[in-house]
Amino acid sequence: MPTDNHAPPQISRRTLLQYSAIASVGASPLAPRLAVAYEPSKHADIVIDCHAHLHHHSQNEWEQRDRNLIEVADRLGIDQLCCSILTPQRPATPEGFRQCNAWVADAIDRFPNRILGYCYVNPGHQAEALDEIRRCVEDRGLIGVKLYNEHRCTDPIVFPIIELAIELRVPILHHAGHMHFVPPEQPLISDGGHLAELSQRYPEAMLICAHVCGGGDWEWTIKALRHAPSVMLDLSGSVIDDGVVEMAVEVLGVDRLLFGCDMSMTAGIGRIRAAELDEEAKARILGKNMQTLLQRRAT
Repeated sequence: MPTDNHAPPQISRRTLLQYSAIASVGASPLAPRLAVAYEPSKHADIVIDCHAHLHHHSQNEWEQRDRNLIEVADRLGIDQLCCSILTPQRPATPEGFRQCNAWVADAIDRFPNRILGYCYVNPGHQAEALDEIRRCVEDRGLIGVKLYNEHRCTDPIVFPIIELAIELRVPILHHAGHMHFVPPEQPLISDGGHLAELSQRYPEAMLICAHVCGGGDWEWTIKALRHAPSVMLDLSGSVIDDGVVEMAVEVLGVDRLLFGCDMSMTAGIGRIRAAELDEEAKARILGKNMQTLLQRRAT
């Protein structure tokens, strides 16, 4: 369960590594729920991981792995995790992403007030994707949309997804990374420049550029988002270079940054706790900024 005391937990390096190893370890159709707006925590310094994943049910011990994720979050003082499940095979089929989203909705019930859910879709199946997003947000209480690399975010086929997210007032976490070569397995990966371009078309969209520390050129990404004030930057990823958070604050400002792990739990929390920032800035990145983003749905 979340800790009531939100002072940074005193955790040894040994313990951090122990639980990092555990964390590296994601169907049941549900009855529709009433439409639910995000209910903010009363904690003054809530910690929200904006980018997490539960385990696909084809994986061995997926249920135990999900419990491990919550246990590690407990140890690291993370109150809530914004989760999605991706299909192992992509591009995802409508049947595939519907099943993943049903499992996320199930996990919200299994871990009440700990799991917040993104609705994952493949924009290439446009009609099915739009129907799924509306159903997940309005009936199942999911808090946002997760897009991966099936289509670059500036592809017009994605635009109706963005427009629906604007209508529903939910954020879009978009997989991204700026490589100096095109990864053969991800020929349509978006980067910070693409998200900046998309934000010019849709300045009211709540876009989150995913895992700046997930590989690729993080300095390029931060600079690419400099003139895209509506795009938030997710600080998750396994890369542990010094200075990422400090540069992001200098170039983008504290209010555009979101704490995330993307399953690299100790790296994610460690880079914020150790950053050369004052405690109020850390608190905004760790949870207040994401909470503010999610509360837009209720306003």
